[in-house]
Amino acid sequence: MDTETKKVKSDIEIANDAYIKPITEIAAELDISDNEIELYGKYKAKLSLDILNRLDQSEDGKLILVTAINPTKAGEGKTTVTVGLADAFTALGEKAMIAMREPSLGPVMGIKGGAAGGGYSQVLPMTEINLHFNGDIHAITAANNTLAALIDNHLHQGNHLCIDPRKIVWKRVVDINDRALRNVVVGLGGPMQGIPREDGFDITVASEIMAVVCLAQDLDDMKERLSRMVVAWTYNDEPVTVQDLGVEGALALLLKDAIKPNIVQTIAHTPALIHGGPFANIAHGCNSAIATRTALKLADYVVTEAGFGADLGAEKFLNIKSRMAGLKPDAVVIVATIRALKMHGGVDKNELGTEDIGALKKGIENLKKHGETISSFGLPFVIALNRFVTDTHLELEVFKGLMEQENIPYALTEVWEKGGAGGTALAESIKQIIDEKENHYAPLYELTHSIEDKITIIAKKVYGAEGVDFTPQARKKLEKFKEQGWDSLPVCMAKTQYSLSDNPNALGRPSGFTITIRDLKPSIGAGFIVALTGDIMTMPGLPKHPAALNMDVTEDGKAIGLF
Repeated sequence: MDTETKKVKSDIEIANDAYIKPITEIAAELDISDNEIELYGKYKAKLSLDILNRLDQSEDGKLILVTAINPTKAGEGKTTVTVGLADAFTALGEKAMIAMREPSLGPVMGIKGGAAGGGYSQVLPMTEINLHFNGDIHAITAANNTLAALIDNHLHQGNHLCIDPRKIVWKRVVDINDRALRNVVVGLGGPMQGIPREDGFDITVASEIMAVVCLAQDLDDMKERLSRMVVAWTYNDEPVTVQDLGVEGALALLLKDAIKPNIVQTIAHTPALIHGGPFANIAHGCNSAIATRTALKLADYVVTEAGFGADLGAEKFLNIKSRMAGLKPDAVVIVATIRALKMHGGVDKNELGTEDIGALKKGIENLKKHGETISSFGLPFVIALNRFVTDTHLELEVFKGLMEQENIPYALTEVWEKGGAGGTALAESIKQIIDEKENHYAPLYELTHSIEDKITIIAKKVYGAEGVDFTPQARKKLEKFKEQGWDSLPVCMAKTQYSLSDNPNALGRPSGFTITIRDLKPSIGAGFIVALTGDIMTMPGLPKHPAALNMDVTEDGKAIGLF
């Protein structure tokens, strides 16, 4: 017997070795005409917004949302499962599509290294998707910073709107984690250099323009949303909008291509619409409504994802995106791993290879809470246990026993190693619960609830908190927003992804805690109020050893170190 250990290929090696069909072939299989596709090279393209108009009366496919437990350093593989699940439907002979977000350079160069799936469940071309893709995030950066420049120019040219420079809330953005830019001073150097004032940078994916692009229903709706964005307050404490500045047309012009969804493919040639990239811990964490709605018209099964755990991305998908876009999900997948559950049970990352049944049982409480959250929306769900080679037979048996004891449907997935073939059990389970389980989907709160009540409902029902504390500053904003008539908007919670609470170190299923709302921010163009909890940052920082340290490019232009 050959005992030589077979070398395991890296994600990028698998991607580089994969055969990619011309994207025109993928589009043709979806009955997309030549005049509805705009090529960005041979393997990427944008789709025309006219497709939605043409297929307006067509029946929608089934919509499956993929979410997860609270993420850990052990890794859960939510994007990999998303891709593998769509490939599993394809392997079963179903017409499937993916609708997911495009990666930001912040995490690509920072801690994650990439967000295009992994192993044999990847979207291709992986390098281009992880880097500049079709330029959407750059367009959003340009639009955001054009608006910032126009605001400062308005001050410099006389300030006829009476903007208070101390109350400008519109920040500049850059698509990389750069903590040094969180707080800056602009306009220094004398009268010709502008009006000196304090400013700051957010990461591009936290820009309200990103949320506008992702929630807009069409070009006209995007322009209307852009016009409503609040950028500053006057000396009389009245809001100043983009419409007041008269620049919504210029911003829409910069975004006219960015609003169109991007089409690529998986290793198994399942079509994927990758469009929009808001983070779920500081924004609403879902791909564009246009991409999801387009996929539903083109396929029988659409697999989409929402960022981080069900306490963040899924909550916002179900309370914000689905409400605004008129979506009704058919089922939810919650991704977990034995490794991550053991971390939630108290095991150090360096000890995850050691069998620990006690920690596993304790960590499963985090998973159970996310299941309860999805059930509170009236939706059926399946647990996807993403298998790792370090999982022991006993750990897998204990997990199986606990799921059966709680009557929770689950499936073992091996999509990293086997692609779609490793996810067919999950796909079959989803088809079964869609057919057999009742679906009573409804958001957790009514828009008529006050902002305070909406936040409290989320904190108690989704996080498991005992209550909510509002700082004096947040209390003042509650009253201010009510006076402006904004209290009828949904709420977008900005919270750490690592814990159900607002304390990133409280893993598992914490209890007896309160959520602290330190500030509120109006995102009127996006159509929601952002509630900032704890010390969550809208501009992340790079880790001690960024993923960028491992990246390079060969002489023939191939990427190294992306994963």
